[in-house]
Amino acid sequence: MRAYQLDRFALDHLHLADMPDPVPGPGEVAVDMRALSLNYRDLLVIRGQYNPNLRLPATPISDGAGVVSAVGPDVRGLRAGDAVMTHFVAGWIDGPFREQYVATTLGLPAAGVAAERVVLPAQALLPLPAGFDFQQAATLPIAALTAWSALVTEGNLQPGQVVLTLGTGGVSVFALQLAKAMNATVIITSSSDEKLARARELGADHTINYRTRPDWHREVLRLTGGRGADITVENGGAGTLSQSLRATRAGGVVAMLGALTGLSADVNLAPVLMKRLRICGIMVDSRAAFERLCAFLAQHPLEPVIDRVFPFEQLPDALRWMETGRHVGKIVVAF
Repeated sequence: MRAYQLDRFALDHLHLADMPDPVPGPGEVAVDMRALSLNYRDLLVIRGQYNPNLRLPATPISDGAGVVSAVGPDVRGLRAGDAVMTHFVAGWIDGPFREQYVATTLGLPAAGVAAERVVLPAQALLPLPAGFDFQQAATLPIAALTAWSALVTEGNLQPGQVVLTLGTGGVSVFALQLAKAMNATVIITSSSDEKLARARELGADHTINYRTRPDWHREVLRLTGGRGADITVENGGAGTLSQSLRATRAGGVVAMLGALTGLSADVNLAPVLMKRLRICGIMVDSRAAFERLCAFLAQHPLEPVIDRVFPFEQLPDALRWMETGRHVGKIVVAF
């Protein structure tokens, strides 16, 4: 079978190689992959920016969907022919997050899925939601579940509340779609008027171009009558956090789930204290939360926004397209 191998950190060192077909051991399942979806984390891993101490060579990429081809001993509930998708934090089944779960995250340090066949722990696989094809299901494990974690697990979003989400990448677009399905008002930001027009097509109530309106938190306050957003889906990082704090209402939630603008900067913490804000770090969510998301999708169908689909042989090109930041929603790789 063919699998991508990362020999050294850098996208130029990601290449296809012929590998032996993996065989599942106790508690494991072999999956013939049908689709992958890309996350910014994948780029960070490949560049060596996520964890420069990861052991190489290895196969990267965290999210995918496919068909069970074999099951190992002691596996229950899965059999050959089942259509499945991955669960990113494979060791986190339910309950509070624990630090040791980081070692079980797919796409390194645990197994990556950029291969024609992969072997994963049975607990790292869930059935496809009804009505979802492989490409659509592949977009859910990190992006949709992260948005769900921000809005529901941590944010306890209620109908009529206001959600602010930054940018138009995979998590932000899922946050928009899920929040609208929950009858919330959504404000979304971008530097591109074209992307903002697409966001309005997807249901965004208000859009803000942060290049033409660099003090965008003031516009959020204006749109909410001075109150601010109930939940801010903050994926910008250090460079946007100060404005996100100002844009969030007293007692609101700032869900920290990305760091596109960096991990460190001077941040004014006065709004955290004076408005009793809750800043919550988001490490995707548990398998139990993923099951709740799938149950929600069964009752509130939505169509994942797929920007482009690349063939498996062009995975590096798909990652380069992600690097440009010109996409809206998810980038998919198909077998």
